[in-house]
Amino acid sequence: MQTMFRYNWLVREEWYRWCEDVPEEELLRIRTGGVGGILHTLFHIADVEWSWVRALQGKPDFQESFEDYRSLEKVRRLDASFRQEVEEFLQSWEANMETLPFYDQQKDGEFSGYSWGEVIRHAIAHEIHHIGQLSIWAREIGRKPVSANLIGKGLIRPHIEKND
Repeated sequence: MQTMFRYNWLVREEWYRWCEDVPEEELLRIRTGGVGGILHTLFHIADVEWSWVRALQGKPDFQESFEDYRSLEKVRRLDASFRQEVEEFLQSWEANMETLPFYDQQKDGEFSGYSWGEVIRHAIAHEIHHIGQLSIWAREIGRKPVSANLIGKGLIRPHIEKND
């Protein structure tokens, strides 16, 4: 699980670097699908990841609007400020947390129950979904997207036994 968060963070950082060479109007342009545009989607990814972790811990959610973070620099700073708390939570993860119950209140006032393991994996899959959208939008503006390939990122090193 921690490997997949590290993967998401690595790919997200690559997207931030990719954005450095894209005109701001392209980063802010509203696009079909997703939550808006490229930069708004990166904001949303960081916000949702942090919000789920805080929800599992019983802490209040982030209530800021993207309108206050409409620059690459501001989104990156916000993401960095969230990441430390997410990393600390993941480092404290223990096997018994997988099946802890989490109750989420829906918009209609009803509650749905999930396991912590399900919620944390949803946070991982949520980002991967949006990275796919970013890739499509990159191609729409004629730019090569960031590779989503997990292989070759050095996240899991093979154990090689030496025969003497």
